[in-house]
Amino acid sequence: MPARSTKFVKHCAQWIAKKELSDIPRATRGIYALLQKHGKDKYDVVYIGMTSRSSVGKRLARHKKLKAWSHFSIFEVRESVGEHELKELEGLLREIYRKDTRANRFNKQKKYKKLQDVREDKLLKWTE
Repeated sequence: MPARSTKFVKHCAQWIAKKELSDIPRATRGIYALLQKHGKDKYDVVYIGMTSRSSVGKRLARHKKLKAWSHFSIFEVRESVGEHELKELEGLLREIYRKDTRANRFNKQKKYKKLQDVREDKLLKWTE
């Protein structure tokens, strides 16, 4: 049996065309990204989301009518990853794009409060 190579991610599928939404296995939970393809091998992040109780496939199906994305990536989390951990991962990823001037308007969000609670603007304080 192969060793686990990641702590959180069980499977991932990246840069999949929107038309392949029906191929997502049922009950897949985790983080997903909606992407817009540009050129041969470039993708812009349009939105980052997560599912903890429902299937990623069902969530993506709800986004299907939006024309802002053409592809998606899925990062299925392991069974040991709880809802709170999954929300923290999503919040962290969204926080990265929060003030990006090129990020799509669908991805704009307010601060991830729990991340703000541990925020230190001066890196030197980390060593104290």
